[in-house]
Amino acid sequence: MKTKLLIILSFFLSGEMFAQQLRVEPANWWVGMQVPQLQLLVYGKDIAAARPQLNYPGVTLQRVTRVENSNYLFLDLFIDNARTAPGKFDILFQKNNKTVNKYTYELLQRQPNSSSRASFTPADIIYLITPDRFANGDTANDRVASLKEGVTRADENGRHGGDLKGVTDHLDYVHDMGFTAIWMTPALQNDQPDYSYHGYSITDFYNIDARMGTNQQYKELSEKAARLGIKIVMDMVFNHCGSEHWWMKDLPSKDWINYSDNIRYTNHRKTVTMDPHVAKSDSVLLSDGWFVKTMPDLNQKNPLMANYLIQNSIWWIEYAGLGGIRVDTYPYPDMNFMADWTKRIAVEYPNMNIVGEVWIDNPGIVAYWQRGKKNQNGYVSWLPSLMDFPVQSALIKALTGEEKYNAGGFLYLYDMLANDFQYANADNLVVFADNHDIRRLYDQLGKDEDLVKLALTFVLTSRGIPQLMYGTELNMEGQTDGQIRSDFPGGWPGDAVNAFTGKGLLPAQQSMQAFVKKLVRWRQGHPVLSTGKLVHYRPLKEAYVYIRYNEKGRVLVVLNKNKADLSLDLAPYRAELGAARQGVDVLTGNSISLDRPVTVPARSPLIIEIMN
Repeated sequence: MKTKLLIILSFFLSGEMFAQQLRVEPANWWVGMQVPQLQLLVYGKDIAAARPQLNYPGVTLQRVTRVENSNYLFLDLFIDNARTAPGKFDILFQKNNKTVNKYTYELLQRQPNSSSRASFTPADIIYLITPDRFANGDTANDRVASLKEGVTRADENGRHGGDLKGVTDHLDYVHDMGFTAIWMTPALQNDQPDYSYHGYSITDFYNIDARMGTNQQYKELSEKAARLGIKIVMDMVFNHCGSEHWWMKDLPSKDWINYSDNIRYTNHRKTVTMDPHVAKSDSVLLSDGWFVKTMPDLNQKNPLMANYLIQNSIWWIEYAGLGGIRVDTYPYPDMNFMADWTKRIAVEYPNMNIVGEVWIDNPGIVAYWQRGKKNQNGYVSWLPSLMDFPVQSALIKALTGEEKYNAGGFLYLYDMLANDFQYANADNLVVFADNHDIRRLYDQLGKDEDLVKLALTFVLTSRGIPQLMYGTELNMEGQTDGQIRSDFPGGWPGDAVNAFTGKGLLPAQQSMQAFVKKLVRWRQGHPVLSTGKLVHYRPLKEAYVYIRYNEKGRVLVVLNKNKADLSLDLAPYRAELGAARQGVDVLTGNSISLDRPVTVPARSPLIIEIMN
């Protein structure tokens, strides 16, 4: 007994037993990054009173930053790539020449060609999934004792139990449908009391929500998807965190978040950034105001916060092998930070595509944020891609609005696409008809299946990167948030309808699913749809014609909204069609002569692959 006590006392005196466990973020890093600096956030009771030190070849502790709160330290490390080998080392925290705490840090070896990884491009077709509503692969994690909200599937705003295993289990379905990228709404921890399933109230930026799975399962999902040729696009949030985030109970400093003493809410005016007449107070309120009461606004003007967010996104790219990023509420964070962040990503991953959400139907406002755009106020953005909300809005108006003399109908779409001159690269915009925040396409178009097929034909054959919402291929309905993000049939044990197998689907659902699958898979094999020039023609009455063409091929698309068949004379399109005399109807496989007018069925698309 005396021997055991002496051993314990010896450990205690030598500093090998410590009273608390430190939180260090990021918990690990990699050797070989383009930027050799790394900043660690260290959290622990009165840790600021300690003096940190380390001894590892090639790694230098350059600076220690103390803030208002003595429970935080920020350590700036320099990692000399020429001298540093992957491995573990101890960071010691000392007081009065005694080690009072220790953290073992690990530097990993990067995967081969990590910096040159491929990302999503116009050759891809993105499938948007809300993981809580897609499939429940592991019912054991429906309730987690340490987290506040459990599963209440009957509540449209509650958690339903979908998880990462559910997505992984059904990757074969995604692959079979022809999709080549998956954008999942955030799967990071959202430990809010309620309404947390959507993922945008993040309470831990470095850990997957336990009700969704684990970090390891996220990584495995990405690896299995990659083997099927599917990229994982991570949804990232820089504007805000959840009100129950662990640091909200003990902020590093008052300026860690905006309006920490007296909440003010954003005005949501996305025009203020580029408005030459704007009042400064309106501009500040967009970026500094809280999104909602449960989403505190992060202060990216604080350099420690900025570093934290930049490193977090790099950590996830490297750890999970990401193939792209989608950024929520892109205009809301500090605009200079967003330029710095996107530039840093480009330095580490030159091919990485990032799509930002700028939810407005004004193309001039959206174009402002794209890399390569020369802005009047001198702002330089590094964001490669944006969600094409202007075209989404115009597409719905085109299909639901009545055409009148020189206005309405397909002219909405025709005139909107004419605004492509405002973009630095319109071909890299993400084109969509619905997503997790707007009414389901089937509802937007009055539950008219013919119009849905016209809309999806446009999304999958126009310029840009097409994105479809999970369940759109089944005519899923929804107007409120909870309904829009409703459960995918077959994703839960005991579901009467199973869209993964086809069991119980209505004939109309089977028809739409087959239509989407045929078109998506056909698009994959035709690079003209990802690299070809788009030429469109002034709409005929209730019909819109455009051609995609380059040296790899030519495709003629006709969207016929008329209630009668349309006889289309091809003479006006000869300049782009060339001397070709034969084509193939993509949807039916029938051969089509181009020497005479072609018949376009009523309220239907016609896609003709031109045979040279």
